[in-house]
Amino acid sequence: MSDNKAPGTVGATTPSPKGSKQGSPKSPKTQSPAGMLPGEHWIQAAEELAAEDDDHDSALGDDDVDGSTASISSSILQYRTIHGRTFHSERGDAHSWIPNDEKQNESMDINHHLLTLSLGNKLHLAPLKKDIEKALDIGTGTGIWAIDFADEYPNTEVIGTDISPIQPTWVPPNLTFEIEDCTRQWTFPADSIDYVHMRYLFGSIADWGALFKEAFRVCKPGGTVESYEASTAFESDDGSVSDTSAMNEWAKLFTRGGKLLGRPFTVLEEDMQRKYMEDAGFVDIQVWDFKAPVGGWPRDPKLKEIGRFAQLALEQDYEGYVLYMADIALGWGATEVGAYCALLRREIRSGKHHPYYRQRVVWGRKPESS
Repeated sequence: MSDNKAPGTVGATTPSPKGSKQGSPKSPKTQSPAGMLPGEHWIQAAEELAAEDDDHDSALGDDDVDGSTASISSSILQYRTIHGRTFHSERGDAHSWIPNDEKQNESMDINHHLLTLSLGNKLHLAPLKKDIEKALDIGTGTGIWAIDFADEYPNTEVIGTDISPIQPTWVPPNLTFEIEDCTRQWTFPADSIDYVHMRYLFGSIADWGALFKEAFRVCKPGGTVESYEASTAFESDDGSVSDTSAMNEWAKLFTRGGKLLGRPFTVLEEDMQRKYMEDAGFVDIQVWDFKAPVGGWPRDPKLKEIGRFAQLALEQDYEGYVLYMADIALGWGATEVGAYCALLRREIRSGKHHPYYRQRVVWGRKPESS
């Protein structure tokens, strides 16, 4: 098993062996938790910026939290609405903290492109044979990764699962989508899958140990599991992400909200992928770390391109990313969320800051003797 630590500069490392219109539960709008700035701070700061700026293009203008409510109709699931945005309904153990509407789906597809760029224009880092029979994409979202994978592996049966039916119907013939809650026992037989792919499940999983045990159960002996997660923290190597910035507050919202829900976002920080993969029985575990820039500030052309797509993904739906967790963590409404996102948008657009976030890919193999 190996551990490949993130380098001191932004960039990659090379892996080495080793419905119902109910809102979410609210926190009292009293005193903010220790270390977190209150919603009034962001409202006042946004108003001050708006007063200084004749055109409000980079502040409160373009993206209204209560605008664009492209609902997704389904006979399978009934969605809930929070501040005009649709989310997966709270049924059983299934949970999702991001909207499942068109606005967020477009952001997810942009994210897929920047993640593919980060991986060197690859869909996976785990070594796979071209003749694998069956691949499973857990938490497939819009299905874009599964579609690309099915195109690249036309002789492989590919299955994508998610709790929301937001995937397209026009897909490669070797791909199917199924509604399934990955926090319960999976419906696939033991020893039936060659490759299990999981991405961006942070904030949705209460028991990561059980998740990887299910992946181990369904994997064929010799099969592979690959997990991609990221940190919610904006960091900088030059101190340009200050303690009082909106960027610095971002991770605090997710960390606190995840703790209150019992579904952590600190998967990367606590090394959960490797730990629980190892506990489940996987071997030959490898780790790949990458500092992904946000914005076009890097000089390196490849990193600049990645950074611009990271910014574009956020620009597509700042409010969608933060809305649910700000509600859970601080009891914020649309006004506070809109003001906070205006400040965050301004900081990232300014070019004065050099933020990045950490990506991590971990993969391992089920022993042939299992």
